[in-house]
Amino acid sequence: MKVGVLSDTHDRLTTFRRAVALFKRLNVGALFHAGDFVAPFAAKLITPSELPMPLHCVYGNNDGERKGLKAILPDVIEGPLRVTLGGKKIVMLHWIESLAADDVQSADVVITGHTHEVVNDTRNGTLLLNPGECCGWVTDRCTVAVLDMDTLKADIIEVHE
Repeated sequence: MKVGVLSDTHDRLTTFRRAVALFKRLNVGALFHAGDFVAPFAAKLITPSELPMPLHCVYGNNDGERKGLKAILPDVIEGPLRVTLGGKKIVMLHWIESLAADDVQSADVVITGHTHEVVNDTRNGTLLLNPGECCGWVTDRCTVAVLDMDTLKADIIEVHE
C-alpha cells in the first residue's frame, strides 16, 4: 500500500488542493499530515467527505485554532501519533526533537514536519521522513511524499499546477 504524507500546509489552499489532487490521482490508501494546518477552513480539504481514506494527523506549533481544527478533524491529536499499518510501526510528531528516543528506535517510519526541509533518510533501520512544506511559503516549492509501505521507501514529489 502507498500512503500520502504532507506537512506544513499553512492555510495555502492552492498548494494544499494540488497535493490532495495528486494523492487522489495516485490512489493512496491513507494520508498522514504532520501538522501546521493553521486554521480550520484549510483542514476541510482532507475531511472524509473530500478525501475518503484513513487520515492520521497531529497538531503543529502554528495550529492556534485547535478547538476549530478538532471540530473539522476529530482524530487530530497533540502527538506523538503511533499507528501500525501493513505490519509496520509509524510514529508521527510535528517536531522530531520532541520525540522520545524509544519512539524513534522502535518505529519503522518516523514522520515529522516543522523545518520545511525535506528529509528522506534511513538510519539504523528507521526511515526518517519529513515531506518538506506543502505550502511553499519558505522554499517556493510544494513538496509531499508518497510512502510505499511494502518497501518503506518514500518518493518526494514536487507538486506543480
